[in-house]
Amino acid sequence: MTLDLPSLLRLAWDSVRAPREGARIIRGIEMPRTARWEALLLIVVISVILGQLTAFLVLGEPGLMMGPMLANPFMAGVIQMSMLVIMVFAIFWIGRAMGGTGGFGDTILLVAWMQFVMVCLQVIQTAAMILMPPLASLIGIGGFILFFWLLTNFIAELHGFQSLGKVFGMVILSLVGVAFGLSVILTMIGITVPGAP
Repeated sequence: MTLDLPSLLRLAWDSVRAPREGARIIRGIEMPRTARWEALLLIVVISVILGQLTAFLVLGEPGLMMGPMLANPFMAGVIQMSMLVIMVFAIFWIGRAMGGTGGFGDTILLVAWMQFVMVCLQVIQTAAMILMPPLASLIGIGGFILFFWLLTNFIAELHGFQSLGKVFGMVILSLVGVAFGLSVILTMIGITVPGAP
């Protein structure tokens, strides 16, 4: 597979239509583990730049749309990268605990690829915000559904699971567990969410 932009965009569309097939193609890419982490970091950088650009074009001020913390590109990048790294480890270890067979390197690559597909949707949503604002909200809802669709299918393909329903249930329970764990850790080190009791 060639890694030029047109080929990546075609594969992104194919991954939306047939996620497990797309995941199989991505897993077939030969790439050192360090390069996989670098690919994930690159996608985060692109996503943050696009987010800042969107906020500037739509409102003229990123802070109005994203809040003071996310308005800082560095902080936004650190937060997004941290969440994706947590996702990589959670997908790998929880999947293995449930009898999955996926490799850690493939997990990194699939998370990076899922993020690339979401960035492609982010570009479409940005264009909609400028040209057809009401459509942007619908694209946002579609993006939320697409995220779980890709995540469920990618995990199933990665670990060799057959039941998408069971994988989706595992995803929801894992998200709740990780969110609870993070909230406990943040509370223990003295970080609280603004507005939280």
